[in-house]
Amino acid sequence: MIIAVIALVAVFQTYVTPDMLSRFFGHGRALDIFDGTFIGAISSGNGAIGYVVADGLKQQGVSSYALVAFILAWTTLSFTHLPAEASVFGVKFTAYRNILTFLSTLFIAYLSVTTLRILF
Repeated sequence: MIIAVIALVAVFQTYVTPDMLSRFFGHGRALDIFDGTFIGAISSGNGAIGYVVADGLKQQGVSSYALVAFILAWTTLSFTHLPAEASVFGVKFTAYRNILTFLSTLFIAYLSVTTLRILF
């Protein structure tokens, strides 16, 4: 199971380039947040690498909403790890955790950027 998870993550990180990711964004605040969350969840990885990828996306003009959602989902969600997580914690717990984390990521990404714009 662990080898399968590592292989899936490696495939996503190899074939999904920052240029491909940047094409998904730029279609409005709500869609950018959703897309950032979804892309971060399917291409999950280490937080430090997520910041580097997010910086590359920022340089290509991706919105702050998408970047915050991407980083949150990159570190907290992982669709590629679902089988391993379900085998350890159970399907019900895994489903609840991922659904709640997905929804929380959408909400927190919006609030984070909105708060920063108000403060600065």
